[in-house]
Amino acid sequence: MSAYARPTRIDDALKLRARGGFSVLAGGTDHFPARVERRRDERVLDVTALAELRGITEARDHWRLGATTTWTEVIEAKLPPLFDALKLAAREVGGVQIQNAGTLAGNLCNASPAADGVPPLLALDARVELASASGRRTLPLEQFILGPRRTALREDELVTALLIPKPRHAARSHFLKLGARKYLVISIAMAAAVIERENGVVRSARIAVGACSPVARRLPALEAALAGRKLDPEIVRAEHFAPLTPIDDVRGSADYRNEAAQTLVRRLLEALA
Repeated sequence: MSAYARPTRIDDALKLRARGGFSVLAGGTDHFPARVERRRDERVLDVTALAELRGITEARDHWRLGATTTWTEVIEAKLPPLFDALKLAAREVGGVQIQNAGTLAGNLCNASPAADGVPPLLALDARVELASASGRRTLPLEQFILGPRRTALREDELVTALLIPKPRHAARSHFLKLGARKYLVISIAMAAAVIERENGVVRSARIAVGACSPVARRLPALEAALAGRKLDPEIVRAEHFAPLTPIDDVRGSADYRNEAAQTLVRRLLEALA
């Protein structure tokens, strides 16, 4: 028989988590569909009532996005152009009902290779804040998602927030997704970019591609090639995409995904230029 807990205090949630054996529910838009055909006997820890995990706040050197902040809240938040890519990705997460319930941490912890939120968060250089009864730690997002459905989250921990550092220079971002149709579709390929510029020169570039590897990947060679010069989409080369390992599946072949990723990145840079 399943057991269900919905604490309203973070300390109580962490005490329950410390006992082990709980499946964490943070929105439920993936949790419940996975249990339609096969009911599971499990203990569920619902963290959606924890006020500490919700909302977006600004500090001196970073923004803090609470773990259970919904995609609709991201879309509606007053944030600088740095967050445009994340807002665009938020509009691609299912339909409006899913955006109203689905959460940032739920999207990350589900660890799908095609998770819409991951490429823009990688491009934002996000860190994942984790809490347990014994303390807190942070991990870069690329160290948190380890593979399909696998993360570095320990059984006694909860994701409490995402920390986004403030850029040193004026920054803009963009996100593009390719699917078999416009809405309510799993990605064939997607890409996000954050470009920091000063006097028209790229000072920092962060570019991430999703749905083309077991986890979304940054493109460090392309980022290095863009730095220190005017933003030029023509600099993109096939060899910049070496970190990607796309697969063949019903949505597209590996070759098609690789070509699509290159096209999406060029279009991102054209839009930002």
